[in-house]
Amino acid sequence: MIRVLVVDDDFMVAKVHSGYVSKTPGFTVAGVARSGAEALRLIGDLQPDLVLLDIYLPDLDGLTVLRGIRETAEATDVIIISAADDVNTIRTAMRGGVLHYLIKPFTYGALYDQLQHFAALHTKLAELSHAAQSDVDQAFAGRPRTTPALPKGLTAQTALLVETVLRASDSDLSARECAAATALSRVSARRYLEHFAETGSAEVRLRYGGTGRPERRYRWIGA
Repeated sequence: MIRVLVVDDDFMVAKVHSGYVSKTPGFTVAGVARSGAEALRLIGDLQPDLVLLDIYLPDLDGLTVLRGIRETAEATDVIIISAADDVNTIRTAMRGGVLHYLIKPFTYGALYDQLQHFAALHTKLAELSHAAQSDVDQAFAGRPRTTPALPKGLTAQTALLVETVLRASDSDLSARECAAATALSRVSARRYLEHFAETGSAEVRLRYGGTGRPERRYRWIGA
């Protein structure tokens, strides 16, 4: 199992991201840190394979934590997960050797793609004692494109809730049925369902009822 440390000072966000990791085959949450100092301590204690690191922390910022990781734990890889979208921060993170940079909010599919890419590299490099140029090319190329960020007004927590309901359903769902299962309004449920349909995570079909008006029904097809 690939062991992951989640670093985020927001309890609910950390819980969502931990849930994303836990439901990804081959990955497990080694721990959760709520501050930069705690992150550095847990990295030393737990020796995780991967750190999901926020930039905005209450004590040390994520870039300072990244420098600390590079000074003390070269075997630990890092993916930044943050709302920080300024180019200087992103450039500094890249120079610090992060594997990827995900801007919040994002869907499970976006993180899933990056985790799967990391798992493939982790397995490939573990099998090699010496690398051919083709192995190096494969390691540095072919990174998956990130799933589009959530539209304004949608949250990662609620998106995960709607996604979970869609995944668990034995059949397709209407916005009305999804709203009842998630305790959301029908309008809110429809916005999330339409977002999943637009990004290719869900498919839509029309069902004609007794009123003669078509009803849009959704089924999860994403990873």
